[in-house]
Amino acid sequence: MAMVKDLATVNAELQQQKERVDTVDFKMVTFSLAGKDYGVDIMNVKEIAKADKFTYVPNAVSFVRGVYNLRGDIIPIIDLRVFFHMKSERRVDGQENMLILHLDDRVYGAIVDKIDKVVGINSETIQPPHPMFGEVNIKFITGVVEKQGDLYIILDVVRMFSQKEEENQKSRTAIQETSRDNYYVPPAPLPEQVEEKPVAISDTDLGFIKESIAALKQFWVSPINDAWFRKQFIEWSSTHTDADLQFKNAADAAEYLADFYSPHTGEFWSDVYAAGIKDILPDMSSNNIQIWELGCGKGYETFSFACILRLRYPNAHIKIWANDNDIMAIADAPNMTFDLNKMPEYCRNFMVKGRNGYSFNQTIKDSIVFEYHDVLNNNSLPDLNIILARDIMSFFPVDSQERLLADCSEKLKDHGLIILGRNEVVSGDNWRSIGSDSVSAFLYSKS
Repeated sequence: MAMVKDLATVNAELQQQKERVDTVDFKMVTFSLAGKDYGVDIMNVKEIAKADKFTYVPNAVSFVRGVYNLRGDIIPIIDLRVFFHMKSERRVDGQENMLILHLDDRVYGAIVDKIDKVVGINSETIQPPHPMFGEVNIKFITGVVEKQGDLYIILDVVRMFSQKEEENQKSRTAIQETSRDNYYVPPAPLPEQVEEKPVAISDTDLGFIKESIAALKQFWVSPINDAWFRKQFIEWSSTHTDADLQFKNAADAAEYLADFYSPHTGEFWSDVYAAGIKDILPDMSSNNIQIWELGCGKGYETFSFACILRLRYPNAHIKIWANDNDIMAIADAPNMTFDLNKMPEYCRNFMVKGRNGYSFNQTIKDSIVFEYHDVLNNNSLPDLNIILARDIMSFFPVDSQERLLADCSEKLKDHGLIILGRNEVVSGDNWRSIGSDSVSAFLYSKS
């Protein structure tokens, strides 16, 4: 009898251990530095970004790469490889991978080698740090955790990037004389500390740029994107002389547009971006949710959105009308297969294994109607709860933009939602912004 009782106790302990491992109460964004895997609390990650143009700051410590204009906000950029005295190699293409971190009321950019994915764990499985992790000072490590055979070092970015008020007054000489263990990030420079060349906006130059970008890249400036266009013109003018201010070819126009596009255009949305989309989705008064996606392309973003909608509205009947004028993309989209290990985490529970790989389950597939269609023609759709139109309207002539926006307004239900590109906006008494830094979203009121 005692043996039976002992076996039962062992089974109970094993079950408790399994339940602890399976319970996710901590999520981290993972990345690599010098061949090792690291993670930071997702609650401290504002977004991820790529950039190659940083403004040099005189007298800054070595690990401060410079400052960066993040949509109007001047933020300091810290190279974590230099911060931890690791080998630092600039990327061949010049584009650095950055975690944009928000810590209390400050925002920093942290350069890393590669950004991987969002990993969910149980906080009880985190082990205390060990001095064996020599590259990183142990006081900057929250702990270490193993997940599916990978070992992650969890960084305490709050401690890394914070400093006492009296430390802010130390001189650069004092910083250089401080030991490695006492390195700290200096306070973010105020915008007025960063010298920027004043740029006079010439209507003639603006006119030429508008005409060129329409001819070369079929991008039309309108109230939807004018704020971004003018901000980008100032940035362009600060890095180009009068002689090469105007576009010489399509490559120049593409460079000008590089910062316009939303994150993950034409690909699966990352776990971080998907969480941002999910957060802005409103409560629905009905379980029948109708969505129209303009320009679905090959369907990657469509499947991303379908998974997010299913997570946000688990009991709803969801229908997505996904339209595009690329007939080959539309034909292939429903039958695509994928490598599960390369899929974002939020998609994986909606996938099933088939003969040639993983595909989305029938619930997700049944929620999407891929149709070949020119959205400027008559759109026979039911009243809509949501319209997804990221980076679409700006690539129609202005009169077509106005007509398409009017069509969207007519089809949206009262308090319906439209999601535009990151740098696109709609204005007027009927529209109310509910978006974030990376998601431009507006609620429409019929009254």
